[in-house]
Amino acid sequence: MLVHDAEIAMVGSTSEDVDATLSEGVFGAAEETGQLLNDAANAAANDRIGLGEAMGRALLATDPPNRNYSLLCTTYEARIPFTAHLSIGGDITHFHPNVDGAALGESSHTDFRILASIVKQMNGGGVYLNVGSAVILPEVFLKCVSLVRNLGNPLSDITTANFDFIQSYRSLTNVVRRPTENAAGRGYSITGHHELTIPLLAAMLLQKP
Repeated sequence: MLVHDAEIAMVGSTSEDVDATLSEGVFGAAEETGQLLNDAANAAANDRIGLGEAMGRALLATDPPNRNYSLLCTTYEARIPFTAHLSIGGDITHFHPNVDGAALGESSHTDFRILASIVKQMNGGGVYLNVGSAVILPEVFLKCVSLVRNLGNPLSDITTANFDFIQSYRSLTNVVRRPTENAAGRGYSITGHHELTIPLLAAMLLQKP
């Protein structure tokens, strides 16, 4: 998400021919992307802020031409939390020269704590939407739910939903079912193309009296 959002903001596209570039040893090696993300992670660790916030700040500092299409830019300007949850080694920026594993871990852990604080506020009517993540975010969300309840906080009357092309085990289990068990709330599975289901959801919310 960080890579795609940043590249769309900076150059208007975010795609590579993986088959061609992987065989040549250049897949994911664009200098600008790795430099931006890893510098942001280093700054986040130094400033003790989350990686999402640091990325929004760093991206806006470049005055990207497509900032209006960027969630990082929009959320940073609106002071809306944007959290990033890494699987270290799973992204292209993790093999760039300026990567610092400690900075990635610290800034992403800060974002986990921020997300947990947001999940805590879901009690009494909050909503969590999982859009397209089949593994990482369902696991992170479940751990946030566990943390919040472990600390003695109520977390009931919540609504969760999973939006995806197909319904996978972790998203169904860790988003739709487990957090809402024992009358804690309601979970929904919405299957379809994001370019259809998300605009339809937005239209429904905007039209609701």
